Amino acid sequence: MSGNDDKIDYYEILGVDKNATEQQIKNNYKKLALKFHPDRNPGDHNAAEQFKKMSIAYAVLSDPNKRRQYDLSGPSGALVDFEGLDISEMGGLGMIRS
Repeated sequence: MSGNDDKIDYYEILGVDKNATEQQIKNNYKKLALKFHPDRNPGDHNAAEQFKKMSIAYAVLSDPNKRRQYDLSGPSGALVDFEGLDISEMGGLGMIRS
């Protein structure tokens, strides 16, 4: 990881405050995922990259243990489990709507 990874703010990526509830995080993720999902933006590499960042941020902030670790140590501590994340395994638009 590069030095810039320490400056990533998962709360900012998802557009929520640090004291946001799990439901607020989920709602914002769904809203943004619908906007940036690769199925809705074929060939748009910026949208795909944004979707990947959002997916990683959501995976961390939606898990109480990972969120606690992130809050204590920042992205470098929380991302350890996400090396090689394949967003295609996170499902298509149908998963977002559920």
